[in-house]
Amino acid sequence: MKLKSAIGFFAHPDDETILAGGLIALLGQQGVKTHIVCATRGEGGEVGQPPLVHDRRDLGAVREAELRCAAYALGASVEVLSYVDPQVGPDDVLQAFEADFEALARQFAAIIQREEAQLVLTHGADGEYGHPAHQLVHQAVMAAAQHLAPQVLVYSVAAFVPTIEDRLWNQNEMAHYALDIRPWAAQKVAAMECHRTQHALFTRRKKQKSVRDALRTVESVRRQWPPVPEGLPEDAFAELLKQAGAWSP
Repeated sequence: MKLKSAIGFFAHPDDETILAGGLIALLGQQGVKTHIVCATRGEGGEVGQPPLVHDRRDLGAVREAELRCAAYALGASVEVLSYVDPQVGPDDVLQAFEADFEALARQFAAIIQREEAQLVLTHGADGEYGHPAHQLVHQAVMAAAQHLAPQVLVYSVAAFVPTIEDRLWNQNEMAHYALDIRPWAAQKVAAMECHRTQHALFTRRKKQKSVRDALRTVESVRRQWPPVPEGLPEDAFAELLKQAGAWSP
């Protein structure tokens, strides 16, 4: 089976680029129609350093425009849902957006069916660094796949690669495949450049001075649905990854 259509479900603008920008660019290069769905506009995120958005009420619109710029750079279409990203709390406490869980899962399933998607990329169960919004999106995608769209492949991103240290890995989910995305680095860097309000965050996390220096050059995935009882998954996405040079950690 040739892979023709994929969706990425993410919580905030920039998640798609930082966690899976190389993978999304690879899908586009291989002629896979890829649609990025972002649950929120990132209203609760950073405003830039120095501030690029002086009125926080404008941040959602700015970050949505940044997301659309990044999706274009990666060769994907984009859709932003109407959930509201809460502002980071005191002591950097992260929060999930408010949503009726069953309604969110049904909404995700309806998008999968509308796009005739064969593949879904989404957050890991750990929420990468424990972000509750990432965890919520993962759980809703899994509920959608298991109960409403069982034909779809679901892969989580940022799966654990033990030989590479990275705070974004989902530590409890070993990667099935990891890929050196440097052949698609130019597209990923271009997408990172689009997310201007988050540049200070990108460089601070990686302790680097520039966005290009903060590039993560290995991206990884784990198949979540259908479950893989043992060994490695064998499906259309796995075949595409292997042809691109992916390995199993």
